[in-house]
Amino acid sequence: MKVEIVGKNGFTPSQSNKEYAEKKLHKLEGILSDYDNVTARVVCKVYNAYHKVEVTIPSKNIMLRAEVMDEDIYAALDGAIDKLQKQVRRFNDKTKDKLGKKGIRQLDVVEEEPQIIRQKHLDLEPMTKEEAIDQMEALGHDFFVYLDKETRKTNVLYLRADGGYAVIETETK
Repeated sequence: MKVEIVGKNGFTPSQSNKEYAEKKLHKLEGILSDYDNVTARVVCKVYNAYHKVEVTIPSKNIMLRAEVMDEDIYAALDGAIDKLQKQVRRFNDKTKDKLGKKGIRQLDVVEEEPQIIRQKHLDLEPMTKEEAIDQMEALGHDFFVYLDKETRKTNVLYLRADGGYAVIETETK
């Protein structure tokens, strides 16, 4: 697996950060059939009270993505790898249950059912994309849900890994 590690928000990954990420991602070697042909993108961000690690691995069978926040960058990397392993486990279980096929490979990880631990209520105010970007940046979030002033549809604005912005425009069926 190739590992691409980048820093954002003023964080510059050290050589030891890179080596640690590569070592931890090596755990996935036995469970991803196309391990040698994939590139893991690790984005490390620093905030006032914590570090945030986002790992994305586009594999041929499954898109793996994990995001973890912790005071320690190494703990955040560990948490992200744990989440990735659980994702593969769930994928294996669903693939076997629904399709009667074997999953990617089995893991010896005890899986917990995902639980909603927090729920928020939003009152959407009509705004432009530019106003939504301002609101998102003011909140310090990576995404923002808003009501588009022109179309009157609910949209999701998010910060891309390359530092740009993108909008998901919704349609009602």
